[in-house]
Amino acid sequence: MFKLIRKILVILFIIYVALFGLTKAIRYPEPIAAIKLGLAPASKTPNLMPAHTIKAATTPIEWKIGSEEMPAQVNFDGSDIAFDEFISTTHTNAFLVIRNGVLTFEKYYSGMGQSTRLPSYSVAKTMTSLMIGKLVDSEKLKESDTFVSILPQFKAGTSFDKVTIKDLLDMKGGVGVSDNYPTGPTGWGVAIAQMYASTDVDWFLMHNRKMKEDPGTFAEYRSVDTQMLGMVIKKITGQSLVDYYGKNIWQVAGASQDATWNVDKVGGTEKAFCCFNATARDYARIGYELINPSSKIISAAWLSRISTPVVTLDYGWGYGAQVWHPYSGINLMLGLHGQFVWMDPAHKTVIVKLSDEPTSADGESAKVAPVLKAISEKN
Repeated sequence: MFKLIRKILVILFIIYVALFGLTKAIRYPEPIAAIKLGLAPASKTPNLMPAHTIKAATTPIEWKIGSEEMPAQVNFDGSDIAFDEFISTTHTNAFLVIRNGVLTFEKYYSGMGQSTRLPSYSVAKTMTSLMIGKLVDSEKLKESDTFVSILPQFKAGTSFDKVTIKDLLDMKGGVGVSDNYPTGPTGWGVAIAQMYASTDVDWFLMHNRKMKEDPGTFAEYRSVDTQMLGMVIKKITGQSLVDYYGKNIWQVAGASQDATWNVDKVGGTEKAFCCFNATARDYARIGYELINPSSKIISAAWLSRISTPVVTLDYGWGYGAQVWHPYSGINLMLGLHGQFVWMDPAHKTVIVKLSDEPTSADGESAKVAPVLKAISEKN
C-alpha cells in the first residue's frame, strides 16, 4: 500500500511539474493559482490576481442620504415576483439608487457592505473609455490613429495593422479573440480565459494577432479591443492606468475609497477590459458624473460620444465607445456576472447592482434591464 501511495504521489508530482512548465510557457498562473481563479465566485477574484491601488480622493465627496422604498414586486423574465426574490434570484451583492444626486436606497447582501470592494468585470471598459476621451480631448490621440502607429512593435503585416482607435472603441477591431466564456476547467484554455488570467498581456497580444475579419467591417463584442486601448493609454501617457485614472478621474470625481485594478504581474500592465474593483458607492459616483452636464471628469464632446450608439451587439442593444445602450437615452456600464451601473439622464437616476451571477447566467442581462428601467422611471 505504501509503495502504491508513493507511486501515485510521484506521478502527481510529475504531472504538476509538467503543468507548471506549460503554464509558465504560455504566461499563465501556476496550476493551483489558475484552478483557484477558475473556481472562485465573481466577488472573490480580485484578491486572486495582483493589483495596483488607486487612492481615494484627498477630499472625498460624500453622498447626501435620502430614503425611498423599492417596489414590492417587479416584473422579471415575464413574471411578477417580489423585489427581494429578484435580488436573491440574481445573486445580488449590492443595490444602490441615486436620484438627483441623493442616495435614496442602499442595501448589501451576502455579508457585503459600504466598504466592500467589489469587481466590475467589463464595467472597466467604460473606465478605460474615459481615459481615451481625455487623450482625444487633449489632442494626444485621434480616433483615426491606428494601434500600430502608437505601438509599432505589434505590426503584423496583415489587416491587424489597419485597426484604428475608433474600431477598438466600437468593438469593430476584427481581432480573432472571441469573448467565449465556457464554464469549468474546459474553458481555461480558450483565448479570452488566457487573456483574463495572463501574467503577460503584451505577450498574449503578440501571439493573438490573427484577424477574424477586416477592421471596421463587423461589430462583435471582444474584450481584446479594450485591452488594446489600455495599452495605447499606457504608451501615450507613459504612466500606468491606475496612475493616469487616479489623477484624472478617481481623484477628481471625489471617490471615497481606494479602488484597485488587477494587473498581469506586480508592476505590470492593467487588464483594461476587466478587473477594476471598487465600492458600490464609488461606482455610483462615476455613474453620477456621467449623467451630470457639468461633470468634472468628462467633456461634453466625449459624453456625447459615449452616449451615442454606433453598432448593435448582444440582445439587440446599441453600443458605442465602450458603453451599452439597452434603451434610447440610457447609458449602461455592464460587466460579466451581473455588474450594472445604470445611467438615466432624463430621470437623473443612477442604479448600481453588483452581483455574483454564475458564468452560465450571462444571458440574464436582458432580463434584469427591464427591472432597472422600471425602477429608474419610478415616480
